[in-house]
Amino acid sequence: MNISSFRNDVNTDPRRTLARAIATAGGVVAGVRPPQFTDPTPCAGMDVRALLAHLIGVLERIAALGDGANPLAVKDDPVTDDRRLDAWRASAERAVGAWMDDAVLDRPMALPWIEGDGANVLASYVSELTVHTWDLAVATGQRPGWDDEVVEEAFAAMRGMLPVENRLTRYQEISAARGFDEVTVPFAEAVPVPEDAPAIERLIAWTGRDPRGYRDTAVAIPS
Repeated sequence: MNISSFRNDVNTDPRRTLARAIATAGGVVAGVRPPQFTDPTPCAGMDVRALLAHLIGVLERIAALGDGANPLAVKDDPVTDDRRLDAWRASAERAVGAWMDDAVLDRPMALPWIEGDGANVLASYVSELTVHTWDLAVATGQRPGWDDEVVEEAFAAMRGMLPVENRLTRYQEISAARGFDEVTVPFAEAVPVPEDAPAIERLIAWTGRDPRGYRDTAVAIPS
């Protein structure tokens, strides 16, 4: 059972958005300092080291989708601390390269929580990449120069994929359909924030985190 079948209204090539999201994330990955690897993050159960592995895993799942492979078979393999940048760059290159063919954007794709053409499924992964970039940034005291256009497009994709309410029920249905004994709910209910809040805060709030609690934890870094 899929949460959502949708067509994104943003008339933008998601590959361009992906490249820009990767650029922002790469700056944050590079800004992580070794003493921070064991620090906690907004992702429950993940320290900075685990979140770095997960971000690289997101890129590998994007590459798998573009190559016609099963992204759910991709695991978040541990990466040695001194190799994280090399691993990130290699995975980024694979992710971008797997989507070079325009035909991939029109290919039907289905995941347990979403189905649609390649363009829309890719947009959903750009949303995940952006959210986890924020997670890593606040965990390591960074404030990247967010690309508002990318964030707005990520937000549009997330709204199309993620229901407004009753998320626990939806994920219970998904878990049951996949034969899972334990329900995994990656997103809590949306947190209300003002409509004029920054784009990144509106995106993060939609995923169930309250970004206002992290505003004073970071320092600006070059975009």
